[in-house]
Parts: sequence; C-alpha cells; structure tokens
Amino acid sequence: MRFAVIGIDHRHIYELVGGLIAAGASCAGYVPQTTDPRVLKGLRERFPDLGAIEDPDALLRDPSVDVIVCAAVPRDRAGIAIEAMRHGKDVMIDKPGVINADDLAAVERAVQETGRIFSVCFSERLTTPCSEVAAKLIADGAIGRVIQTVGLGPHRFNRAIRPAWFFDPAQAGGILADIASHQIEQFLFYTGSRDATIVTSTIGKFGTEDFPAFEDFGEIVLRSARASGYMRVDWFTPDGLPTWGDGRFTILGTEGYIELRKYLDIEGRPGTDHLFMADHKGTRHIDCSKEPVTYFRRFIADVRDRSETAMTQAHVFTVCRLALAAQAKAQRVGGARPAS
Repeated sequence: MRFAVIGIDHRHIYELVGGLIAAGASCAGYVPQTTDPRVLKGLRERFPDLGAIEDPDALLRDPSVDVIVCAAVPRDRAGIAIEAMRHGKDVMIDKPGVINADDLAAVERAVQETGRIFSVCFSERLTTPCSEVAAKLIADGAIGRVIQTVGLGPHRFNRAIRPAWFFDPAQAGGILADIASHQIEQFLFYTGSRDATIVTSTIGKFGTEDFPAFEDFGEIVLRSARASGYMRVDWFTPDGLPTWGDGRFTILGTEGYIELRKYLDIEGRPGTDHLFMADHKGTRHIDCSKEPVTYFRRFIADVRDRSETAMTQAHVFTVCRLALAAQAKAQRVGGARPAS
C-alpha cells in the first residue's frame, strides 16, 4: 500500500506516517505547505527519506497512491478528505476529522458516493497498547458487562509552540468537538454501543485570558441503551508533570473494573501504558507497554480487502456527530475575562 501526505499542520502527522510505515506501507511523498514550519522541520528530521511534492494534485492524480493521510488545520480536513475520495483514495485523518455539521454531512455523502474509507485516528485508544489489552480483557468477560466509563483527557497548553489557528474555534473546533472525541469514541467502543445521547455538556474558560474565544475546560455526560459515561477534558496540565497529560480511562463492569493510566503512573511505576484491574479475586497491575498496536495494519488490510476491521465507518461518523452535538449544546462556565 502506498500513501501520500497532504496537510502537515499538526504534530500528530508524525504518528500517522510512522504507524503506516511500521505496518508495511510506503510513502509516495508529502506536500510541504504548512501553517507551522516547526511541524515540517520535525517531519523532515523523523523521515529524512521522504520526498516533498509541491503540487497536491500530482499526488491526488497518482494512480499508485491508495491513501491520503492528513493532519491539516482542522477547518480544512473535511475538504481535503472529500477531494481525496473523489480521486479514488481512502483517507486516514487526524482527529477532529470534522468541526461542523455541514462538513460531516458532506463527508458522509462523499463516502456513500465513492465507497472510499474515511478513517479518523482516535489515538488515545488506537495507538495506546494498554487500550488493546483492555479490549481483550473485556472480550474475555474479565469484568463482566461494561456499564459505565469515565474518561479524563488533560492536556498541556504549551502556548509557545501553538500556531495561531489553535486558539480559534472556527479553525480548530471547540474543546469538545476536538479532544472529547477521544473519550466519546472509547465509550462507544468499550460499552459496545452503536449510538448514544448527550445528556449534558459544558465548555468553560478559566484561564488563557488573552485568547478570548479559546475554551480550556469541557465535560460531557452521555448515555446509550447499554451504559452511561462521563468525560472531562482540559488544558491545565501543570508544568511539573513529566508528560503532556495524565490521561486516564476507567471502565466499570458488573464483575470488576479496569483503569488505564496511559501516559504515566504518577509517583508509581515508570513508563507508559499501565493497566489496573480489580475483580472478585483481587487486584493486579499489567504492564502493557510491549503489546502491539493493531490499528495501522488493520487499516492497511481494510484498504486492501474493502473491509472494516480497524473500525466501522458508522462508528467514525457516530463519534463525530456526538462530539459536534456536545459542542453545540454545551453550557458555558468560567470566570476568565478577556485581556483589556
């Protein structure tokens, strides 16, 4: 499988490119235009053998290119994806895949009309080994029926490395449409829910006074026919934490629970991908860091076989729709005032 890169405005592009190459795909090149030269520099440093192609149409017209990979400014992602699908390419895109309902509807139409794959890499599940182990335990019945999830998605603000579009919801999407899509995706996956309802949602602003439109706090309560879920996302990771965020996900079952501490075990064991489980027999910790991630090779197989093993198309669209609904209906809280 050959892929090309159009849209290198976010550092997540490194993970998408690296994951596909590690899974056996080859890269036909990348379009170097970017809103953030630091991302381009990082791409060249990590993948020095990849070639720059100035004209995106050349990659879209290339019949040997099967997939377009994209981490453009979120506002532009739907348009790039639709154009790629119209040229017969499947798409792997960074989250958020879309930031408004019109774009979602347009992408859905393009998928229906072209039969191409629109896959959003929800990396907090799809690229973390502990999430793979949790899925296996749940499938084996280790904690019984899953009835509730709690997802925490704190992020470090990193003001100095953020491009201007990051602070503008019209270009980046709001905090729920963006970050909380991870937690919504995991809720649907681990509870086995095909759909859900947003019970309530909140967006807040408690800091970042000099960016009046930027949202730095959000939370959602949602419910499906099978389970309920709570999620909190924010931009308040303190500088003293040795990683960008203490991301955690707790899965409650009728016979026990699992907690994923994905990026560190604060004041505990070193490294990433810690899984803790409690059941009627006791408690245990599982080091999941060596578990292989399967998303990229499953995606390659789906491109080859026209299958849905990485995730179903319906699942992707449901996550996007719920994240947009949560953003649209959110109540606003917070005490920050714009700088005078």
